[in-house]
Formats: sequence, C-alpha cells, structure tokens
Amino acid sequence: MNLLIKGANVFGYGTADVRISEDSIQSIGDLNPLHNEEVIEASGKTLAPGFVDVHIHLREPGGEHKETIKTGTEAAARGGYTLVCAMPNTRPVPDDVETLKYIQNKITDDALIPVLPYASITKNLIGKEINDLEALAAQGAFAFTDDGVGIQSADQMLQVMKRAAILGKAVVAHCEDNSLIHGGCMHDGQRSRELGLPGIPSVCESVQIARDVLLAEAADCHYHVCHVSTKESVRVIRDAKKAGIKVTAEVTPHHLLLNEEAISADDANFKMNPPLRSKEDQQALIDGLEDGTIDFIATDHAPHAKEEKDEGMLRAPFGITGLETAFQLLNTAFVETGRWDIDQLIEWLAVKPAAVFGLDAGKLEEQASADLVLLDLTEESEITAESFRSKGKNTPFNNQQVSGKVVLTISKGKIVFQEELV
Repeated sequence: MNLLIKGANVFGYGTADVRISEDSIQSIGDLNPLHNEEVIEASGKTLAPGFVDVHIHLREPGGEHKETIKTGTEAAARGGYTLVCAMPNTRPVPDDVETLKYIQNKITDDALIPVLPYASITKNLIGKEINDLEALAAQGAFAFTDDGVGIQSADQMLQVMKRAAILGKAVVAHCEDNSLIHGGCMHDGQRSRELGLPGIPSVCESVQIARDVLLAEAADCHYHVCHVSTKESVRVIRDAKKAGIKVTAEVTPHHLLLNEEAISADDANFKMNPPLRSKEDQQALIDGLEDGTIDFIATDHAPHAKEEKDEGMLRAPFGITGLETAFQLLNTAFVETGRWDIDQLIEWLAVKPAAVFGLDAGKLEEQASADLVLLDLTEESEITAESFRSKGKNTPFNNQQVSGKVVLTISKGKIVFQEELV
C-alpha cells in the first residue's frame, strides 16, 4: 500500500507530510501526492511512532474465553500499538520449544500486528525446574519471565540471570515474596481496613526487587522490573541505577492514574496485581517516571470474563484491560493538564520500551518501518467497555470522559485500524 499522510504534526519534525511505500517510511517533508497513493488528510492531528507494549496477556492457548491472539491484537491496534510482547501464563505454558513454536505459528496466522512471545523461566510457572533457556532463546523467545509469580529462590534467580546474560536476554520479573502475601486481594492500607478485605503489603514487592538488583549485579544481567507499584520499589531501583546495575522498570497507566482511594466498594474491576497502592506511592511512581528511574509505560493488559470478575475482590482473578484506554487516559490526565507534553508521552509509550529492549520499533524517520499512529489530541469521548475489541471488558474506567483518540494505526505500512477522520 502506498500512502501519503498530509499535514500532520509529525513527532520530531513539526508539520510535515509522510510518504509510506510498501512497509517503510520513504520520505518526510513537503510532499506532493503521486498518482498511485492514497492520501490521508491529517491537519491538526499528531503522527507518532506506533506504541510498543512489552507486557500484555493474550491468554491463547488455554484462555480463549478471556482473549485470543486475534482479539487481543485488534484491541492493541485500536489503542495505537504496533508491537506487543505476550506473557507466558497460557495453558500450555511456553516452557519448551514445541509450545513456543506453536504459539509463534498462531501469531503468524492470527495476529493483526507483530507479537513477540516470552518464554517462562520455570516449568509450568511453578518455580521448581528451570527450563532449557538456551533452546528457547534459539527458538526466538523475546525474554524470560514467570510473570504473575515471583521467583522465590535467590539461588534459582541467580542461575537464571547468569544463563540469560550469556544469551543476551533480559530477565523480566513480577516481584512478589509469597511469604508476605497472606491471602491479600488489595493494598494493605486504610481502604482495605475500611472494606474489611485482606491486604497485600508494599514490602511484598520491594523486598524482592532489592534482592534481585544485587543478583543482577552479580550476574551482569539485564533485569527488568514489571509494573512497579510502591515508593520503596522506586527508591531501590533509583539506587540500583546510580550504582550502575543493569536494571530497567515499567509502570502501568492504572498505577499512575489511581490509588487505593478509588476503591469504594467490593468491585473486582479494581483488583489487579500489584494492587492500587497509597496516594504517596502513586506520586512516587509519577515522579520516578519523570526523573528516569522508571523507563516507560506498559499496560499489563489482563482480560478476564465478566463472570470471573463478578466473583468479587476475594475470589475474582487479578487484572484489568488496558490496551484500548492507555493513550486516552494518560493524555487526559497528564497532557491536557499541562504536566507532560505529548512528546514525553510518546517517548514513554513508544520510543523508550523499544530502546530498552533493542527492538526495531518506536522510530519515526526515513527508511524506518512504517509503524505509526495518528492521534487526535482533543477529541472528547466516553470510554465504553462494551465497544472494546478485546474480549475483556474488565476496566475501572468504564464511562469515564476522556480527551484524545487514536484515529489511525499503521503496521508495516498496512492500515490495521482506522476511525473516520473529523
């Protein structure tokens, strides 16, 4: 497909036209239409590199009632994402070459945009037996993680980090000390006491990060912390970076936007792991992102069926959807209010995640892959879960008014999502 995007505010260039031929950006500047190309008038819109999300759950295989590779990537495209990385908590788990290859083939057949699958660190994500990391890396695993479960053994984590370092792969960690959870379903704080629900203490996360950054230093491994949620975690990561340790970190939109005070009732649409923490934690996450301690934003898109979330805070599974709401919510809360400019948000959603993991993505320049998102920064709308492309409708942001919208997503030169331009 040959496209000419006319008159957009182009990230890194100002007002310009962008010509796309086949799967790459051919030229950027003041361009005249050619006879064989489709012209998209984009005056007043912002053109950015497509967003990159290194932390999503597609559920397939084994959880197709929650999400599939097809529906999950349709949701991603609608949210402006052109590359996503799928966590390994599927059934079966990608803990051997055969299963990883099966998932890769499903991605080839069904995905609307590129998907890079993780491989698990341990067999069946149960923390007992370390997988054949070398074979999984050779098969093309993006990185190694037991996301959803913390690695409880320091010796096991050190062994994994040493092997991953040799392979040039990152160890990506959900940090949670199981001995400190005590059956909690939300943050251990004022609101959990008011609601009479068991809490998960902040130290449950931060103590494992503190252990792991020292192990990463010993192993000389790239260690990446998933969904940071506490002020103590931010402090540990900040100190580790100052010490020169190869640690990077992400934060989710919901932890930037909400805190425990948002939970006014037993509503499992507010149940996620890690949980919504205190107002002080929320502010520390914002500050940590802004000062570079936290590297970028990832959604932790975690779809579930309605009947599962209807079980309430104690029994429902952890997780909320995020791919289709991330840009709108963050633009409304931080760009519209003047705290951030749009270029900062694009950096955290597209440029930084690609750079941290050395991905060929997050770029808007001549000869780069044509992975782009066109944004209307001011159009107002209402989030309606029932309109999601994702099978998961589990969001605490339903019916919220937002400003800003994804109007066009291009992956490898192909339009994969488009709304009528107004």
